[in-house]
Amino acid sequence: MFSGIVEEAARVVSLDRDGGNLHITLSCSFAAELHIDQSVAHNGVCLTVVKVDPEAGTYVVTAIQETLDRSNLGLLQVGDEVNVERSMLMNGRLDGHIVQGHVDQTATCVEVREVDGSYYFKFSYTVAPELAHKGYVTVEKGSVCVNGTSLTVCASELNSFEVAIIPYTFNLTNFHAIRVGTVVNIEFDIIGKYLARLMEVK
Repeated sequence: MFSGIVEEAARVVSLDRDGGNLHITLSCSFAAELHIDQSVAHNGVCLTVVKVDPEAGTYVVTAIQETLDRSNLGLLQVGDEVNVERSMLMNGRLDGHIVQGHVDQTATCVEVREVDGSYYFKFSYTVAPELAHKGYVTVEKGSVCVNGTSLTVCASELNSFEVAIIPYTFNLTNFHAIRVGTVVNIEFDIIGKYLARLMEVK
């Protein structure tokens, strides 16, 4: 379980294919603190640490083909930045919102604009009507997770939404690298999914 409060943007050091699996080696400031079997969110995708090299400041996670098909991890290149967050402490404050680390699908950035020092990003996505009825949608002022970042929706439409990014988040995360055409991971609010399911079974 995660909160969507990104700790930093890790750097991809190497990518190694092994059949349908992709072994991703990353460097970050807290790599030496990690241990094998620990869960870390990568652009919002929960992956298990399988190797740690404290001296090099790197660690390795593995993404299976299902994850690569559903997320943007299969598009990673060496040198790319990945938003990372360790799992949430249950005795801490929930500063973002409840994020499972189970990415629902990808979306594409269709607009970026700067407004008084902050940034507005618009993302477009395609969702089947039957999934929309199951809560795979955004709502005005609701929560959405984009590349592992907990954000508030400020313009919700049928197949698109906007989010506002303050300078701190812009600089800390990989949002500063997002351009028109960039593919991002999105996870819709789990509470909305449960409410939609409850409405189905009434």
